[in-house]
Amino acid sequence: MKKISRRSFLAAAAVSAAALALTACGGSASTASSAAASSVAASSEAASTSAAAAELTTVEAGKLTMATNATFPPYEMTTDAGTIEGIDVDTAQAIAEKLGLELQIDDMDFDAALLSVQQGKADIAMAGITVTDERMAVMSFSDSYATGIQSVIVPEGSDIASVDDLAGKKIGTQRGTTGYLYCSDDFGEDAVVAYDNGLTAVQALNNGQVDAVVIDNEPAKAYVESNPGLKILDTSYAEEDYAIGMAKGNTALLEAVNAALEELKADGTLQAIVDKYIKAE
Repeated sequence: MKKISRRSFLAAAAVSAAALALTACGGSASTASSAAASSVAASSEAASTSAAAAELTTVEAGKLTMATNATFPPYEMTTDAGTIEGIDVDTAQAIAEKLGLELQIDDMDFDAALLSVQQGKADIAMAGITVTDERMAVMSFSDSYATGIQSVIVPEGSDIASVDDLAGKKIGTQRGTTGYLYCSDDFGEDAVVAYDNGLTAVQALNNGQVDAVVIDNEPAKAYVESNPGLKILDTSYAEEDYAIGMAKGNTALLEAVNAALEELKADGTLQAIVDKYIKAE
């Protein structure tokens, strides 16, 4: 029903410990040459990231300030101990380390997180943010680092069996998200009830105040697991790419973050972070 975005992961060369061991044990000249070339490429890549980081001006010197909305498991969520963790948090931490900066996390409403970078109060915004034309008009975005799916949560026994069945229903969403935008466009603003976060929308569904909730698939699964009597429709609403939001015109930060993301994708760090929070089904 919506346009499907493609995830574009960049590949980069990295030298492995095994390759180095073969060279050290008297491997062929071609093997040694190949390992040396890979080593030079990896060193060049790291040097490029370091050089880009050296030119950075951040909101607070020595820190990378991240604006988020920690009600979006498994991308960002608050633990019982009061700390914030998740895919976005670990990814931001890895980027900060690449840039030689200390990560600082500011938790706020989703809309406020987007505004925070636009107003120069935060360096980056990460909260499962989808790139849209409207957002690109006021923000810059990094390369994509994850793919999200918009899903529909309904009560078991609901007569809503597909996205088309949402017509004429009351739909709960999180304010300012693409789920809100999609539903408003497709079914009219009067059909959509916006809540401060996904949890509040799901509570409204449990209370019969809305007929369905449209939200990203991973938090949808977490909410359904903790709320017996709810289910996710088999048909997804939309697929989209997540990216890191930044202030327009901050070219140095954009280039440094993209360089760091490229390295994290190439060396498997980003996939390891995703696998830590999203288990293969």
